[in-house]
Amino acid sequence: MGIREEFADLANMKTDEVITHSYVTDATMPSGKTIALITLDNNRDHKRPNTLGPLTLIEFGEALEAQRKRAAAKEIDGIAVTGKPFFLAAGADLSQVQDLPNRATAALLPKLGHRVYSLMHDAGVPTFVFINGLTLGGGLEIALNANYRTVNEGAPRAIGLPEVSLGLVPGWGGATLLPNLIGIENALKVIIENPLKQRMLDAKQVHELGIADAIFPSATFLERSFLWADSVLTGKTKVERKKIGLVEKAKWDVAVGIARKSLESKLGTVPLAPYRALDIIKEVKKGDIAAGFAMEDEALADLIVSDQFHASIYAFNLVQKRAKRPAGAPDKELAKPVRKVGIVGAGLMASQFALLFLRRLQVPVVITDLDQGRVDKAIEGIHGEIDKLQGKGRVDADTANRLKGLLSGTVDKSDFADCDWVIEAVFEELTLKQDIFAEIEEHVSDEAVLATNTSSLSVEQIGAKLKHPERVVGFHFFNPVAVMPLVEVVKTPHTDDATLSTAMVTAKNLKKNAVITRDTPGFVVNRVLAKLLGTAMHAVEQGTPFEDVVEAARPLGLPMDPFVLLDLVGLRVGAHVLDTHHAAFPERFHASEALTALAEENVLIEKDSKGEPKGIDKQALKIVKKFVPKDATPYTVDDLRIEFEDGLADEIKRMLDDNVVAAAEDIDLCMILGAAWPFHAGGATPYLDRVGASERVFGATFHDPRIEGPKD
Repeated sequence: MGIREEFADLANMKTDEVITHSYVTDATMPSGKTIALITLDNNRDHKRPNTLGPLTLIEFGEALEAQRKRAAAKEIDGIAVTGKPFFLAAGADLSQVQDLPNRATAALLPKLGHRVYSLMHDAGVPTFVFINGLTLGGGLEIALNANYRTVNEGAPRAIGLPEVSLGLVPGWGGATLLPNLIGIENALKVIIENPLKQRMLDAKQVHELGIADAIFPSATFLERSFLWADSVLTGKTKVERKKIGLVEKAKWDVAVGIARKSLESKLGTVPLAPYRALDIIKEVKKGDIAAGFAMEDEALADLIVSDQFHASIYAFNLVQKRAKRPAGAPDKELAKPVRKVGIVGAGLMASQFALLFLRRLQVPVVITDLDQGRVDKAIEGIHGEIDKLQGKGRVDADTANRLKGLLSGTVDKSDFADCDWVIEAVFEELTLKQDIFAEIEEHVSDEAVLATNTSSLSVEQIGAKLKHPERVVGFHFFNPVAVMPLVEVVKTPHTDDATLSTAMVTAKNLKKNAVITRDTPGFVVNRVLAKLLGTAMHAVEQGTPFEDVVEAARPLGLPMDPFVLLDLVGLRVGAHVLDTHHAAFPERFHASEALTALAEENVLIEKDSKGEPKGIDKQALKIVKKFVPKDATPYTVDDLRIEFEDGLADEIKRMLDDNVVAAAEDIDLCMILGAAWPFHAGGATPYLDRVGASERVFGATFHDPRIEGPKD
């Protein structure tokens, strides 16, 4: 029976799959040997990567079977696989995976992948994969199933196994084959750690890890890969691989155990995929490939029909598609040029801004503060950060010197006269920000944009004293500025389209994702977090044990519990945000006298010698106890979980009714990019739909139909 007949249920599915075809050509080597090259190509434009849906896999399998027959007939001496320019393959076609109707059909997809890729084992001739560009997930697993691999040194940092971040496991051989190829610790990084941190590998790392046996320059990559393969076929080149010996096997279970504890401490136990991957990795120590593949089959079949996978795809589509086409953005042609940047403030946040604008825009940046000493200290610190980047190889010496040359400091606001963009990063005090912008306006042109990084104040009020309030826009970064990908761009009733367009284009040039919000307390991220943190503080002020609050919040799947999050953002900042929201919406947001007292003493989380959270500090427990009324009724864990869920559903519905953003998808995008809301939850609104909070609160759902998996 052929592959197409064997997997007829997949082959006959109604689908809009973009098929990546398998084109076969023969190449005669200098030695006289013949290598059959299979080139994967979806015949789309150069920006659309190859993807691997069921029909693609079937065609690829048929091409491999045909070459195996030729190998048996002594017509060819080797089989090689590569991709169209810039791409091998971006992995499984997730749109096709998401549309599988039930578990029985879903179970066929991993089996199909294993059936096809296993044709590269014992093919009668050596098999090679030439990794010529972007190679993710199932694309990399094609390579892992081959006998030998080369990599193009010009390939982007887009090689790896991202599956666990999408609610899946590397299920076409990755979880089974990689640990015994590169060792347990390296495999754990590639399969678990990297994808959860949204990191992939570059070509040099792929070679150094031993995933690829050879690395060649872009200009001659295919030619040299063929010559190298020829030398392997003729025996002139012997490939040495990492030996997985007794020492490696002895530390295998320990490494997996450490990885499991690390996951539990950072992610909790809600995400399914990382733990299923760990289960497979632990078992493949035995070297039983068939057993590993069977575990991959079972894991993928379960995960494909899970809510977490479908929520992950929703989140993935937000980040990959909606973030690139922001709702409500004016025509980018309206944007004003930004040729010089002014930054008001010389503290930590302002210094982070300066470094970001220097690196991304490479235009002159001038910073100012109350006295020259503060300015000089900030410039010295920014120079130091540039030196660190050079030391890490992130910038070369010429670039480092050029960036330093573009930076200047002043206490004279007239030096801002030729700035096209001025952003303030001073203390959250309305009158201070108003006065600063009024002073700046006296020096800059009428066309200059004035941006505020406020996290909770009214942007409209900040611009209230200006002659030209239409030039004011909120530009709210998240800390650390270099790492967090979100900017909330806040539009006031006065902000004109040219200013808004300039802000959106500037965010893009800074390599940030921007979401447009209305000018309202907390905008999106801080308003949602204020609801969460305010509920948590109110609960402990009602006598609820801290550990019960943590347990009640755990199903949300956030990367840290509410109190660790408060400690991270700063207790004074947290208290200020809660006070601001209580002032704006007193009937829905609790003010917290306990948090104010904790902020005054700067105590909440006890930490170990490495700075990692250990629990609630004993002094913090005593402080909070003073604010618990004698007649207080503590929450149960279940009641508080519902309080969290229903409170979030109510607040998000109000935000949408009030047109804070264009759609629920924008709130989810903000929470994913600005608060690390996990992919497996799909953002806040799909989670609230799934647990029934939306129905309980307003009798409907945020999404219709609900984001959920196929039924058995």
